[in-house]
Amino acid sequence: MSIVLLTAIGVGGATVFGAALGFIIKKISYKFNDMILAAAAGVMLAAAAFGLVLPSIEEGGAFALLVSACGIICGALFLLLLERPVPHLYRLLFERSGGLDDVKNASFNRILLFVAAIAVHNFPEGLAAGVGFGTGNTERAVAIAVGIAIQNIPEGMVIIAPMLSAGISRGKTFLCALATGIVEVIGTLVGYFCAGISAAILPFALAFAGGTMIYVICDSMIPEFHSHGNGRAAGIVFMLGFCAMLLFF
Repeated sequence: MSIVLLTAIGVGGATVFGAALGFIIKKISYKFNDMILAAAAGVMLAAAAFGLVLPSIEEGGAFALLVSACGIICGALFLLLLERPVPHLYRLLFERSGGLDDVKNASFNRILLFVAAIAVHNFPEGLAAGVGFGTGNTERAVAIAVGIAIQNIPEGMVIIAPMLSAGISRGKTFLCALATGIVEVIGTLVGYFCAGISAAILPFALAFAGGTMIYVICDSMIPEFHSHGNGRAAGIVFMLGFCAMLLFF
């Protein structure tokens, strides 16, 4: 249990660490953001495929493929429904007509929605990290958590600039970033306890968690790093991130 708790804190803490970097690097260029996001997406895809979906198939028994497919679809649908009240994560604040330079015109409520959107994505990511421990393979579970944590660092950095530019104090900005990290800690613990309830639901739970991660990658991350003319370079970085994550499995 101690390793799960430490992992949960590490995964959530990565968002806070990214936020701390955001205080130092107040203005992030689109190209830098796209490269970091592409690498994180590649890492997350490998973690989802080899750390969650593949173990789901291995543990699924006679109907493994059906159970895994249903789990993936349900995970994606869960996140789709969860984010319906909150606008799209990466386009909520930075409408492409104005971009980062227009961030001072953003309202406080709009920024809070932006933070809420990140929290909505953080919960299922934490869920994926926690469910990974249900297989009993601690090394694989930690590898999944590392992949998610890597993705959380640039996400934490993104939170800071718009809030500071809108006149929100540094203290309140940091507290908002901390809140999104805490959501991920809670998600990790919930995933761990859910996976431990019954071995029978573990294959579905693994695929469900994998589905949430794949949905985030396809719906948010890939469209984002392709939207500023850096798609080819970002695609290469995406592949490198994917291959680098294979070293953990």
